[in-house]
Amino acid sequence: MTTALNALWTPLSSTPLLWLVVTLAAYVAGRWVQSLCGGSPYASPVLIAIILVGCGLVVTGTSYTTYFAGAQFINFLLGPVTVALAVPLAENFGLVWRNLTSIGLALLAGSLTSVISGIGLVWALGGTRDVALSMAPKAVTTPIAMAVSEQIGGVPALTAALAILGGILAAIIGRQMLRQFQIEDLRAHGLAAGVAGSGIAAAQIAAIDETGAAFAALGIGLNGVLTAIFVPVLIALWR
Repeated sequence: MTTALNALWTPLSSTPLLWLVVTLAAYVAGRWVQSLCGGSPYASPVLIAIILVGCGLVVTGTSYTTYFAGAQFINFLLGPVTVALAVPLAENFGLVWRNLTSIGLALLAGSLTSVISGIGLVWALGGTRDVALSMAPKAVTTPIAMAVSEQIGGVPALTAALAILGGILAAIIGRQMLRQFQIEDLRAHGLAAGVAGSGIAAAQIAAIDETGAAFAALGIGLNGVLTAIFVPVLIALWR
């Protein structure tokens, strides 16, 4: 039986599209599990897919390089998908413009809080400097976070993991926390998702409300620019 499975797996494992199919199937399975849980945000399809694919890589002994060779098409689509968020932003530009002052203050507060709290937490727990630097840009979208991390001396791979984890957590508990403070405005939910959780949390808002999606897109873009500018300056002063 084992010999037969090995004979079947060997040619399949060399097929680049295998892990693309596995990744998509894992996400579909995650969506199915979430539907069984009544759409609960705690049953995050992204988290479920990560766990399933990770277990598959471990069981089959597949390296990340081999996995990425097949699944890189999904990575390629991240750029167009992020740009596509500009569509609801353009359609709601007037509303965004009328709330520009409030958006600016919320963005500044959210961005500074994320950076300072991340560095402060690592420092309080006795972590090393490179871990603290890796934490600093964790709230922005992953490509920008990795670039900023490399620039300031952090570990880009660790930053990417933290950014993805932060996005998942924001998608799971973000809206519940806002409701605890009696914040029901979907514009606020969208902006908070974009600033704190990047694409994963923003996608959750986009599925609910177009206006919220516009504010989420704005949060992703502006927080990325702001973080890329002031984090290197802040770290330079820290040195």
